[in-house]
Amino acid sequence: MSLQLVLTSLADPTGSALLLFGEMFALIALAQVLIPYGLPVTLETAKQATAPALAEARKNNWTMAAAIVDTGGNLVYFEKMDGTQTGSVAVAIDKARSAALFKRPTKAFQDTLAAGGEGLRVLGLQGAVPVEGGMPLMMDGKVVGAIGVSGGTSPQDGQCAKAGADAVK
Repeated sequence: MSLQLVLTSLADPTGSALLLFGEMFALIALAQVLIPYGLPVTLETAKQATAPALAEARKNNWTMAAAIVDTGGNLVYFEKMDGTQTGSVAVAIDKARSAALFKRPTKAFQDTLAAGGEGLRVLGLQGAVPVEGGMPLMMDGKVVGAIGVSGGTSPQDGQCAKAGADAVK
């Protein structure tokens, strides 16, 4: 930070807060750039991620839909438990696509939006789904795709998505 910028920010606390927020946003964006994409998830790996996600749902008597997408957000595998609401089909795919394209869990968008204020900008990001239940699939420190789960509450969807994402190494 330059001396002039420091003096300006001291004279204008609101400007200082906006500057700080802007710097934090830039650091978050930089961190996302540093997480590279790997080779796209295979069908076999997609099935390995889906099984524990839906097992977690069954264990808790929840009905869920689970989608796996590749690094470009293209559907690789999908499974829906009997009795799952039909609206969860598209939501699971959208959550997975959001997590893959933005290289972060959809809960990050949910939390940003819930904070209000500047966080409302999330609503303007095309393809960003601000509802928990989408998680990137990581192998060797690289994003290879993502899982999206829908059918329960946001925390339930997130719990099942985490079970699936944790199965991929």
